[in-house]
Amino acid sequence: MNTLTEQPAIQVSGVWKIFGDRWREALHAVQNQGISKQQVLEEYNCVVGVADASFEVAEGEIFCIMGLSGSGKSTLVRHVNRLLEPSAGHIRVNGDDVVGLNDKQLRDLRNRRIAMVFQNFGLMPHRTVRDNVAMPLEIRDLPKATRWQEADRVLELVELNGWEDKYAHELSGGMQQRVGLARAIAADPQVLLMDEPFSALDPLIRRQLQDQFMQLARVMKKTTLFITHDLDEAIRIGHRIAIMKDGRIIQIGTPEDIVTNPADDYVADFVASISRLKFVHAASLMQNPDTYIAEYGPLPQNAPKVSANADLNTLIDTAIEWPGAIIVEDAGKTLGVIDRVDIMRGIQGNGGSE
Repeated sequence: MNTLTEQPAIQVSGVWKIFGDRWREALHAVQNQGISKQQVLEEYNCVVGVADASFEVAEGEIFCIMGLSGSGKSTLVRHVNRLLEPSAGHIRVNGDDVVGLNDKQLRDLRNRRIAMVFQNFGLMPHRTVRDNVAMPLEIRDLPKATRWQEADRVLELVELNGWEDKYAHELSGGMQQRVGLARAIAADPQVLLMDEPFSALDPLIRRQLQDQFMQLARVMKKTTLFITHDLDEAIRIGHRIAIMKDGRIIQIGTPEDIVTNPADDYVADFVASISRLKFVHAASLMQNPDTYIAEYGPLPQNAPKVSANADLNTLIDTAIEWPGAIIVEDAGKTLGVIDRVDIMRGIQGNGGSE
């Protein structure tokens, strides 16, 4: 999902959010005079939460927005369902102008088309697990039998069948978060907004829920905005990643783009500890086959073949068994050639051959 060939499910264009009584003056100054975030605070006593953010998300894509605390990621995602009003900019969900919705339309958007999963679970302590999950359907005035049937169905999806009649305090943190996820799924939204949903959990439980979410995502194919401060999580879950700093989006790309071609030193620092072995693929390392053959001669008929998506781990294992060129192909067509020098450059971070 590197390119958007159809109408995006989510379009965010030039969104600003400035907090403070003089936000209009501050916005005018920052847009027309280019003053810094610090100057906005000093001169107008306002805080820039989001600065000129733009991105598009394809239908069914998991788009991760990540950054450190205070980067603006959670502020930005709350504009998609208008929990926060933008100071400027445009937001569209499946083509509809979110900023222009009236109160009734906005309630419908939040109840039927967009669901949100929070870090702090947000469960109602006086309700059972089943009633918590069924709550969005209750708001729609669906019959109790219908609500409970759907709640039981999604609880089975998140592996909580048998816990329907328990209360939140009887569940572990990981189980409570699965209830929150089930509640969002029960609403059958077009878009899922997930604001650091797993960050409060222990590492092992967190990874288990990541696995479960990715499995559900493959089945449900819901468009998802996933907020996290953890690059490992973003790389593991996201089809694409947006990295934020001081309210601005610094870089948008696939996990491979982010790891192999950081936009600046800030992003480079983020990815410095990430192993490239799983995120660098044959397509980014391969040489043109005609150029390779012209220089080195015909490729051996018994040369091993890999797909364009083969990662560095796979390429290294192949190169250990085979000293010569490796063919990259798709559906029987040769796309490129990789040798051991290309693999070493991939490991070092110097890209493929010119």
